[in-house]
Amino acid sequence: MKRGSRGSLKRWAALLKGELLTVYYAARDPEAPWLARFVAIAVAAYALSPIDLIPDFIPVLGLLDDIILVPLGFWLVLKLMPPPVLARARLRAAEQRGRLPRNLKVGAFIVVLWVLLLVLLIVWLMRR
Repeated sequence: MKRGSRGSLKRWAALLKGELLTVYYAARDPEAPWLARFVAIAVAAYALSPIDLIPDFIPVLGLLDDIILVPLGFWLVLKLMPPPVLARARLRAAEQRGRLPRNLKVGAFIVVLWVLLLVLLIVWLMRR
């Protein structure tokens, strides 16, 4: 990898991390519409989840979901959120300086949700 592209990759990753914080705070804003909140929570949960739709160890495809789905989710949230909500969320995200808030309850919920989805998929496949 060329030196210039490594720097731009780091800038892109920092931008995504900042947008993740923006999405997180926008989802918690009481003035955010319910649909935008739902999408924001889903995008943040997926981006922070250690379990991917396509596992990262699968060559090429494993990274495509992170490269395509997460930015598309961010884009959708940013389109659905009202500008004042985004402005407040961006301000809070800037104050955090890239530190992601930790919430063990949310992490446990994400893991339980993925396990539940996996069980439902297995039950569905077994009935076929």
